[in-house]
Amino acid sequence: MGMRGRWLLVLVGALHLGTAEVDAQSITAPRLAILLAEGRRAASTEDLAALRNGLRSRDEEIVRLAVRALGRLERPSLVSTLLPALDHREPTVRAEAANALAQALGGPPRDGSSRASAKSLIEALAAKLDNDPDADVRASLAETIGRLVYADADSAGLAVRALLDLATSPDAELVDRLSAAKGLEAYVRKNRDYPLSDDALDLLRSFVRGMRPSANGDAVSPAPDPSTSDTFSHRGGRVRRLALDALVAVDAVDVETLERALADADPQVRRLAMRGARRPEHRGHLMRGVLDPSPIVRIEALRSLSVAAGREACQPAAVATSDVDPHVAIEAIDRLHDCGESPDSVERLSALAGRTVSAGSPAGWQHVAHALVALAATAPDRARPLLARHGASDHAALRRYVARAATFTADRALLERLAADADDNVVEAAVDALSTVAGRDATAVFVSVLSRRGYQAIRAAARALKGVEPRHQTVTALRAALSRLTDENQPNSLDVRAALTETLIALASPPEPTEKPQPTSSAPMSLDELRRLASPRARVTIRGVGTFDLALITQEAPATVVQFARLVEAGYYRGLTFHRIVPNFVIQGGSPGANEHVGYREHMRDEVGRWPHVRGAVGISTRGRDTGDAQFFIDLVDNPRLDHEYTVFAYVVAGMGVVDRILEGDVIEKIEMLDLRQ
Repeated sequence: MGMRGRWLLVLVGALHLGTAEVDAQSITAPRLAILLAEGRRAASTEDLAALRNGLRSRDEEIVRLAVRALGRLERPSLVSTLLPALDHREPTVRAEAANALAQALGGPPRDGSSRASAKSLIEALAAKLDNDPDADVRASLAETIGRLVYADADSAGLAVRALLDLATSPDAELVDRLSAAKGLEAYVRKNRDYPLSDDALDLLRSFVRGMRPSANGDAVSPAPDPSTSDTFSHRGGRVRRLALDALVAVDAVDVETLERALADADPQVRRLAMRGARRPEHRGHLMRGVLDPSPIVRIEALRSLSVAAGREACQPAAVATSDVDPHVAIEAIDRLHDCGESPDSVERLSALAGRTVSAGSPAGWQHVAHALVALAATAPDRARPLLARHGASDHAALRRYVARAATFTADRALLERLAADADDNVVEAAVDALSTVAGRDATAVFVSVLSRRGYQAIRAAARALKGVEPRHQTVTALRAALSRLTDENQPNSLDVRAALTETLIALASPPEPTEKPQPTSSAPMSLDELRRLASPRARVTIRGVGTFDLALITQEAPATVVQFARLVEAGYYRGLTFHRIVPNFVIQGGSPGANEHVGYREHMRDEVGRWPHVRGAVGISTRGRDTGDAQFFIDLVDNPRLDHEYTVFAYVVAGMGVVDRILEGDVIEKIEMLDLRQ
């Protein structure tokens, strides 16, 4: 087996999923038929019947695909159809069934049906969790139990007890502790009405401390030496992260647990410890975090220090604006937003904001841009001449930040000029700022923006007009914009059309309902494509930064991988940028307009599955189900709250350090497909 194959098997083991590399010859016409029916969201009775029939197939992979497809439909009515699959002889089918049940219930209920179904399910799921011999099936069951929304304290308590029993069983393996941690982390997000028991909190604390729960759950014993124990392996690190994430969410991090987390070898654990240290008595811990060797810890320490220490956080933030890591430095600049009474902070911001930036500057402008906004908030008089200067810059991204900064200086003339800028992202920022600074007095400006092409600018104008007087000229312009976009019928205009409609309703002039054909979707997958893309990689080159490689998981997200590969081979991503950078969360790119509202003309359907959003996972950005427009994001840290919400179609397998260095505006020079089957 080659290096790529070995790496994928390691990746699969690290994520404790039972999926292996795809053999191209295993992709058959009957399996493709299931995938295509799923892709159409089983809109017809024939498609739904095909998926149901797949459950009775003698081909276990067809059964698994049918179970997965039925779950991805997110229809509570299919719970009874999926339940028998929990008893299937094949573990991969049972694991998929547990996940599909959680998807079918659809998360937080809108009508009470999900809660009722969850209550009826929990006893059956708990029994399966206690008896299934396969660790991967137990993992899926545990996460499903944690993801359900419970209607009463009894069923919620039963769910927590099932997860506790899994972790403290005499036969519990590391994967069981990881599964319990995932279940409990999901539980605290989904079931705020029913807090965790003291036993559950103690279990999570023992996980963070690297301790191994005893069989009766009443005590813990130290784990073996870290150099030999799987407690400190990749999986062990995920256990500690998930447990600490859950404890931070419910504000239950005690002193001993915090101290242990602060000394953890895993930077992500130390980062989470910074999130849990937001009280005045934690200032000493946070000052240590500001000096941590890991940038992600320093970033989180600066954020928490501004909460715990107030104005005392200004001095360390001012020092951190010179950090060698640009993301830390930019975070420190943002933290000076409330430091107007600190002369040193104001001088530092003035120096940074006064630097010269040209259109050809690939890096460095970000510091200036963020400093402009922070300076405008802290010392508006010092910022005004700099805003006037940078507002005439030939660097569009910098002008966008000037517009944001002008919100604090209330410079209406500057904002009106920027609202007519050639760049729609600048216009969007200017309209948002004008809405705050001038309100309905800027109605004429907002109306003029409705005739632009940029969806983001039109959407901002529509939202700004929501509270104005319902004059004829305004209503006419709104209707004209809506009619134009409706005629174009592009999927990416859905958000702006919704904003226009909402504003017309608010102005007592609701539009007439219209019927338009659905936009054409991309050509369906073919057997040849799926076989060619059985286990590919992609290499991404970022101009002036470096390259990183992705392993694409065709078996889990076939339609997404096929569409991504088509766009890559057509050169779609060449020259586009990473326009959204959120340190300690994600980076996002692939928009022709460098904006989340401007993407590829055809939407992609979601393929939400079991693969987790850990550091290095690559997902598809959406604004609601099945609205992916080919923009993708990369998780910079573990983000369990994104699990089961956004498609994961790839993982970074080389060059994650390059990903960490990407800044706002960095350009995708090219993406190349590798390891294609001929």
